[in-house]
Amino acid sequence: MDRRFCIASLATLCATTLLPLAAQAQAWPTKGPIKLVAVFPPGGSVDQVARILAPVLQQQLGQTVMVENKGGASGAIGTGEVARAAPDGYTFGVVFDTHGVNPSLQPKIAFDTRKDLATVALVGTSPMVISTHADQPFKGFNDVAAATKGGKSLTYGTIGNGSLGHLAVTLLAKSAGLDLVHVPYKGGGPLMQDAIAGHVPLSIGSVFVAKPHIDSKRIRPLAVTTAQRNAALPDVPTLAELGYRNFDAPAWWAVIAPAKTPPELVQRLNAEINKALQTPEVAAKMAAQGIVINLGTPAQAQAFVERQLDTWDKVVKDNKITAD
Repeated sequence: MDRRFCIASLATLCATTLLPLAAQAQAWPTKGPIKLVAVFPPGGSVDQVARILAPVLQQQLGQTVMVENKGGASGAIGTGEVARAAPDGYTFGVVFDTHGVNPSLQPKIAFDTRKDLATVALVGTSPMVISTHADQPFKGFNDVAAATKGGKSLTYGTIGNGSLGHLAVTLLAKSAGLDLVHVPYKGGGPLMQDAIAGHVPLSIGSVFVAKPHIDSKRIRPLAVTTAQRNAALPDVPTLAELGYRNFDAPAWWAVIAPAKTPPELVQRLNAEINKALQTPEVAAKMAAQGIVINLGTPAQAQAFVERQLDTWDKVVKDNKITAD
């Protein structure tokens, strides 16, 4: 067969193969409404992030953007729905930091986080705050560390067994030789009720959960878990500042898509999310939730998620942590 004919045929085949994708990307999103699956129930931070983004994306894209709450199994039920959805750019998900923990804690999870999903954008991060009841004697986290010397222990509460707060304090305690005993609660509400009542001496929760009670001076913040201080709590030091080198365990929110969604559509939505995050209205609403917005590419967001999966998989396995 003539070599020139083979090359021409291959070029024609490639063009024919790519044409539907190009046409689909050009037409998107004209086929119908876009669904954002918020993988936690209404009222929490995932729901808030989805509902902050949806109307702005709707305006930018000229297409209806609907938020559908699909909670359960620490976000795994809603995430599974996204993984099984048609990869046509009309179903996306909004996930929380549990997205990076669930594969380790739920070995029978119905999807492969690495293979069945693509990260569109890392929306933002927020520190978790380690706090104490206002009547406790601890003025800073180093007082907590000192109090656990000599065979003494302290209890700390989190939003649940296997939560990021639980894993972060487990990592901190093990690396620093602290005797901290975990008390899991069924969510942020029950945790804060006991924290402000003084029933648990230490608590760890997101800025979103803790700040109202810090502002009312019922609990005292001791440290944040991110590498940088947070603008919502500018006087609260990081654990790294206090001598726990390189400690960085942020809460985070991301937008995901089915794995085979065309890269052109993933890139387009990423650009639209970045644009939305830079509007004064969205930026102010995110800041009110204690969220530091992130502007980056899908590849950078995917790399971040991969690092989270690796970090917390090791903590879960090394410490034999199981879900509730």
